[in-house]
Amino acid sequence: MCNLYSVTTNHEAMVRLRAEWEKAIRNVPPLYGVYPDYFAPICAMADDRRVMKLARWGLPSLKDEPGDKVNKGTTNVRHSWFDDWKGYLGVEHRCLVPWNRFSEPTKLEDGKTGWAWFALNEDAPVAFFAGLWTPWHGVRRKDEGAMQHDVFAFFTTAPNADVRPVHEKAMPVVLTTEEEFDVWLRAPWSEAKARSGRCRTGH
Repeated sequence: MCNLYSVTTNHEAMVRLRAEWEKAIRNVPPLYGVYPDYFAPICAMADDRRVMKLARWGLPSLKDEPGDKVNKGTTNVRHSWFDDWKGYLGVEHRCLVPWNRFSEPTKLEDGKTGWAWFALNEDAPVAFFAGLWTPWHGVRRKDEGAMQHDVFAFFTTAPNADVRPVHEKAMPVVLTTEEEFDVWLRAPWSEAKARSGRCRTGH
């Protein structure tokens, strides 16, 4: 499952989405390796406008009881009908997650485990995962204690022909057009779900 991606063209993502940065956070550097629990940019709706914000990768299940235990959440959401995620499916929790490359674990020629990287093409232009986000109060790391966070995850779907030889179970849902962005951020869940089942990527 995808637990590593990069987003190196944050300004391009903002321009592509016609979005503005929340709280004037504009100088996000290129992120060559985003791992679980890292901060990364997401785009969500706020007062009928698109806003880019930083959030931590890992969405707690709605069935998780609040407390002081460490909860790093789930990075990839596959089954939207699970009770864990049903309450997150409304437009107020949907987001777009910019990326340039994502990876899947694979066996290398020497037998060790490494990463296979995927992008839309050799130029690795910015694209977006179909994501969910929420404000959340809890413990991500023991040394931090309970804090207020914005957290996110993204959906996966059946892999396409490029990803299947490396990871046969799933790949992230990839959105690339303005129509897809708008449907994901604004449409009722039945329409958003139907339109987000497609995925594209190159090797």
